[in-house]
Amino acid sequence: MPEIILANVTKRFGKFTAVENLNLVIPSGGFVTLLGPSGCGKTTTLRMIAGLESPTEGEIFIGGKPVYSSSKGIDISPNKRDVGFLFQNYALWPHMTVEQNISFGLENLKWDKQRIKAKVEELLVMLKLESLGKRYPSELSGGQQQRVAIARTLATGPSVLFMDEPLSNLDAKLRTEMRSELKRLHAETDSTFVYVTHDQLEAMTLSTKTCLMKEGVVQQYAPPLEIYNRPVNLFAADFVGSPTMNFIEAPGRGGNSGGITLQAGGRDLAFTPVTGDIAIRDNQSLTLGIRPEYISIGERGSIAAKIYATLPSGMETIVKIQFGELILTSVVFGAIDFRPNTEIRFDFTGDSCILFDRESGLNLGLGRVAVP
Repeated sequence: MPEIILANVTKRFGKFTAVENLNLVIPSGGFVTLLGPSGCGKTTTLRMIAGLESPTEGEIFIGGKPVYSSSKGIDISPNKRDVGFLFQNYALWPHMTVEQNISFGLENLKWDKQRIKAKVEELLVMLKLESLGKRYPSELSGGQQQRVAIARTLATGPSVLFMDEPLSNLDAKLRTEMRSELKRLHAETDSTFVYVTHDQLEAMTLSTKTCLMKEGVVQQYAPPLEIYNRPVNLFAADFVGSPTMNFIEAPGRGGNSGGITLQAGGRDLAFTPVTGDIAIRDNQSLTLGIRPEYISIGERGSIAAKIYATLPSGMETIVKIQFGELILTSVVFGAIDFRPNTEIRFDFTGDSCILFDRESGLNLGLGRVAVP
């Protein structure tokens, strides 16, 4: 399977820059997700790799061969890039059966009938559509239509499969099921998948690597759990994770001896770095980031607080606690419901809390948090 390389790729629409100086290597056989809010440039990036959009500057290589180069005047058409594209609306032919939809591209390639029949049967089995071959798209559920669209895209054997928010039209249950199908399909086909989404849960569960973008610029490109545990900046920390990270803005002092004190919500918080000393200026504007799972509620907790609100969902409960003037989010396992204003005790746990410089947004280091 081919490696995809984007070198100094920029795309402008008039005066608007959709993608700026993008450098990206998508490894052979990888499942790479382009993640970010609407308008961040992820779909434009996908379309440029597929050949549906021409960059303004830069170079794109698929399998070591240039498919676009602004300096050399190369711009290979999409049908010669050996890629498949799965659209958001599935784009199935309504007057064709499932089998006919899957075989359509193969007929255009002049495959013989026996070869087409064998390929269609193989894909029907792979995508669990064996009993639906004679049905029309209108007779299928959303998830079934999605699987037909995937089968049709895979029929010609593309070495790269592009998907632009393919699950956004499905309900929550079907989205979960189709994530499992896509992950299984990636393992079975060993193709290179490039997937666009604004849903960080999809990126977390599907990707081998995630490219997080903002306003046309890559913020972080790493395995999803690395982005979750080691976000490079405040944007990455805030965008990835549900419930979202707790952010406590506070001036800080100290740092020379390793410990940093932050004054927040009328209380002092002590931050002890575990990734080396962090030198800061007195009263430097900082943001402390704490994931909800690092706020542990229990009878033996050393810190007193009150319940602000609880959101039980069955398997877990999101708990909002009031600590001084701060409202913090915690997560507890199981369906536990607290009455508002109930007094509880908690601790900050682990050594993966993150200190950010508020002005630049950059991650300064990891550490432990305590209340002196």
